[in-house]
This record gives sequence, C-alpha cells and structure tokens, in this order.
Amino acid sequence: MPGKPRQYSESGYMHLTVRGNGKQILFEEDSDYFCYIHLMKKFSLETHVVICAYCLMENHVHMLVYDSEKKVSVFMRKLDVSYAGYYNRKYDRNGHLFQGRFGSKAINDENYLLTVFRYILNNPRKAGICDAASYPWSSYNHYGNPGSFVDTKIIQELLGDRKEYEEFIAAKYEDEPELEEKKHDDTWALEIILEDLQVESGTQLQSYTSEKRKAAIQLLKEKGLSVRQIERLTGINRNTIQRA
Repeated sequence: MPGKPRQYSESGYMHLTVRGNGKQILFEEDSDYFCYIHLMKKFSLETHVVICAYCLMENHVHMLVYDSEKKVSVFMRKLDVSYAGYYNRKYDRNGHLFQGRFGSKAINDENYLLTVFRYILNNPRKAGICDAASYPWSSYNHYGNPGSFVDTKIIQELLGDRKEYEEFIAAKYEDEPELEEKKHDDTWALEIILEDLQVESGTQLQSYTSEKRKAAIQLLKEKGLSVRQIERLTGINRNTIQRA
C-alpha cells in the first residue's frame, strides 16, 4: 500500500509547518534562531523553494513558500537534518528534534494566500508575546526589501505599499487558515515508516538485524505509531515490538 502523496498546489504556494517533537523547544538562544534562518536561506537558494514569509516560534515554525519545481520535501529534509544536527551537538542531546513529517497546505487562491500570510506574521500576537511588528524572528521587516532572500513581490501586488501592508497585518481579523492535521491512521503511519526509514515497504524491517530492527521500532514509537500499527504494517511479532 503506497503512502499518501503530499498535495501540491496548482499555484505553487504552500503553507508549511514544523513542530518540535513532543512540544520540544527548538530555539533556546538568539543564536539558534539566527542559525535556522541562515539554513532556511541557504537551502531555499539551493532548491529554488522561494520563501515568501516565515515566523519562528519557540517550539514550531511557519513558512509561506513558492515551490514551482516540487522541491519542498528536499528543502525541508535538508533544513530539518542540518538544524537538528546543529541543535543536538550544541545541547548534547540525542533523538529526534522534530515531530514527524512537516505539515503542508496547498494555497490556490489570492484570498487564502493573504490569510496565510497574515496568520504567519501574527503568530506572536496570537501567542500573547507582542505585536507582529515588534517580533524579531519573523519576516515582518522583509516586506518590500529587494535585497532580502524573502520574496514578497506577489504580496506587494495584492496589498500595496508599506503603509497598507502594516495596516493589513495590524487589523483585527477572524479568518484563519485551516492547518493540516495529521490523522494517526494507518495511512499516516505508513508515511512515517516509508519516509523516516527510507524503505519501500514496512515488511522490509523483517530482514533487518536484531539491533537495527530494534532501533527502527523505537523510532516509530517515538513518532507516535502504536504497537498494533507497527505490527500490522511490518508483520513483526507484537512481543518483539513490545520488547523493543
């Protein structure tokens, strides 16, 4: 049974979300935010995934991207692996930093594009931290900056000059984007197995050595798969899974 394919938008615009594993804090110090932004820029240029907006919160990240070449999975894999390596080395920790696959939502009309854009930049206000203009770890001040790696041209065409932009972000609003929720069914579980273990089928785990199989099962449990799901999708005996 193949994994559910990621949905791409006809327009190329997508709302991406990534979260810390078990609400793990992703950014302890200012240097961590700077590192993530640096890597975001680096891999954006490498993969041609255009960043249109971003906001880094303590334990999650939002991005609005334009992905005309369907490279968003490559972009996010590079970004997550590089930042997790940096974070684990710096804080002397092991294990997975991020929670499963990144979330994505296709954007196929201008109204929804603006809704997502405003929602991303207003995350600090929604969290009760500060208003969007005062938050240092978002792309708020990149608007209309031709030297920035953040490309706001499409938003500028829709909103206008800086004053109109600031009024749009500061205005009260009720519309919020629908965020992709991961359903912890077997389709979701198989996606985790195929993507995180880089296998073509869950049954491949049966051919693993004892230690490799144990590590794979532990990873799947960390990702949120139940014992029954691992048993169904890999064919491995329940007792073996529970011992792992």
